[in-house]
Amino acid sequence: MAFEELMARINLFLSEAETEPHDAHEILLQLQQELNQMKATGQPLPDDLLNLEMQLDKEFTRLKRKS
Repeated sequence: MAFEELMARINLFLSEAETEPHDAHEILLQLQQELNQMKATGQPLPDDLLNLEMQLDKEFTRLKRKS
């Protein structure tokens, strides 16, 4: 998969994250899938996406504890 296509998919679910912030877990899973795809194809992982992954993971963990 081309880098541009991966970035387009990431941008799409980030847009979804802005309109549906309550669904942090689904967004986290999608981001992890995209990052894994990038790793598998030998592409460098952008620091901002790795930071987003950590933030979403923390948010999901926090939300899970509240439930």
